Amino acid sequence: MPELPEVETLVRRLTPIVGTRIVGAEILDDRLEVTADALVGASVRDVKRRAKYIVIGLDGRGDLIVHLRMSGRLRLDCSKDEIPYTRMILRLDSGGSVYFVNPRRLGTVVHCPCGFDVDLGVEPIEPKFTPELLGGFAAGSRAAIKQLLLDQRKIAGIGNIYAAEALWRAGIDPRRPSNSLDAEEIAALHSGITSVLFDAIEQLGTTIGSGVSDYRRSAEEGGSFQNRLAVYGRENEPCDRCGTAIERVIQAGRSTCFCPACQT
Repeated sequence: MPELPEVETLVRRLTPIVGTRIVGAEILDDRLEVTADALVGASVRDVKRRAKYIVIGLDGRGDLIVHLRMSGRLRLDCSKDEIPYTRMILRLDSGGSVYFVNPRRLGTVVHCPCGFDVDLGVEPIEPKFTPELLGGFAAGSRAAIKQLLLDQRKIAGIGNIYAAEALWRAGIDPRRPSNSLDAEEIAALHSGITSVLFDAIEQLGTTIGSGVSDYRRSAEEGGSFQNRLAVYGRENEPCDRCGTAIERVIQAGRSTCFCPACQT
């Protein structure tokens, strides 16, 4: 599933549509909670990311909310392979178009006339996300620390990949109770979270696989952070830090990879 860095990368790619007007809309999947009439004639006020959501602000028409789920993406171009999986097309007065490609049909598009209103936590790449705030979240929870990082009501946008990578950078076992972390560990984890997210954004996200369902920044260009993954998807490979074989466990139904020697 695209996480914060991938969604942020796509949002930045969409900045050219700000200020354009939607002159046509093709809704090609009846699961999408939007109509052409709601969109045609609307001007694009802004395009933002909130957690893993893409929020397209429409002047006088509220917000168009896109959640990519496992395989969705918004495009300013569309490859031949993606055409059969295109579920929505927005035609713009600039002559360009926006394509919602959604191979597994798990992604969602919702028009919110009154604006986006979802209970989400702090953005981990913004100044409000401090070690003190993270420490408060941890102190109040007995859940495993990895599960805390995935709680979108507290920290918005982190998913399985970057939670695992942040914990490796901090040297913390993902199974540790959150309230067992001391101040030094909290500081290390805060640094691990912010550094891995900014590094992944710089690398245009993580692309794992080469199929039509795999994340791509554009029709032709994927991310490159997969080349810097320390633990995610590396079961039985040697840890880059200590050489110990990476292990995989299941936490709340999801895989977690970590180094059993240097994550304590």
